Amino acid sequence: MQKTIERIAGDSEGTTYEFPVFRFDGTDKAAPTAYLQAALHAGELPGVVAIDALMPMLAKAEAEGRIKGAVTVVPWANPIGRAQYHFGEHQGRFHLGTRTNFNRAFPLLAAPDLKLLPDTSLGGADQRLKSRLVELSLGHDIVLDLHCDDEGLSYLYIHTSLWPAMADCAAAMRADAVVLWSEDTDGTFEGASIMPYQNVPVSVARFGRRVVTTVEYRGMLDVDGALAASDAAGLYRLLVARGVVQDPSIPKPSSFTGVVVPLENIDMTPSPRAGAILYDVKPGDRVAKGDRLATIVHTPGEIDGRTEVFAPQSGFILTRRSRRIIRAGEDLLKLAGDKRSGDARSGTLED
Repeated sequence: MQKTIERIAGDSEGTTYEFPVFRFDGTDKAAPTAYLQAALHAGELPGVVAIDALMPMLAKAEAEGRIKGAVTVVPWANPIGRAQYHFGEHQGRFHLGTRTNFNRAFPLLAAPDLKLLPDTSLGGADQRLKSRLVELSLGHDIVLDLHCDDEGLSYLYIHTSLWPAMADCAAAMRADAVVLWSEDTDGTFEGASIMPYQNVPVSVARFGRRVVTTVEYRGMLDVDGALAASDAAGLYRLLVARGVVQDPSIPKPSSFTGVVVPLENIDMTPSPRAGAILYDVKPGDRVAKGDRLATIVHTPGEIDGRTEVFAPQSGFILTRRSRRIIRAGEDLLKLAGDKRSGDARSGTLED
């Protein structure tokens, strides 16, 4: 294993951001290669501890000569967001200088050619970071971006061009659900990883061996040793299943038994009032159209001080908010509906 330190110039003299990159060399140049990163949203830590649990497994495989394809690992992908605090509260989702989500505004290249990357020398530190992450990841057959939701199931975002070819990966990771998407106008990291292959020759795209996904490891508070070990085992099974790591003790993944839902079926369910949330449902619950999802207490103690929110269609609860205070118009939860949402959103579901 080799460790290097990446340095990103800040927006003023004397400011530099650093993050480590770990590389495991493969023994077979024809084998698939893999890139894993965590904490692009710097406060989302389940992926960080999963990588921590995975690293000894990769080190053992390397020592035994079982890493066939090169593996690149970035456990802390966002040193800028990691350093951001406002009045004592960590702020890792948006760059405070530009107000841009750290998982937006990645360059969407027309082809997998690093020469097409824009010049960021006069841009901000966040754009330099995003450009460097694309440089580190582009060209790998497997690209995994590890995130988490507020409170939720374990699920994957997968581009329609990779489904159902990636069903074995979803099974290996034992995801509860898969959300399929087809359009990226906001420049997510996943989009920057798959869109360059959409209009190139089949021999370059190689969709049969390509794996690109945003992994949502449940919720913000699911930072736990047992969960980290389980998630690391899932990552390892995926690498074995796709031929990056050789390990005859790991059986082939069984069929994926989770739910597959188009992104357009997701109902985000905005709150009609500001106040305190009393949830009637939790992630994984099945609901019918008209079932009560939550009650908003907006004027406590007063007549008509509560407003109920009902399911716009049948489906299951994918996620909900971890905090119980909400403003009018903010999303209460993700309802994975049986049908297309009446408020269907293409691209990203939230800011």
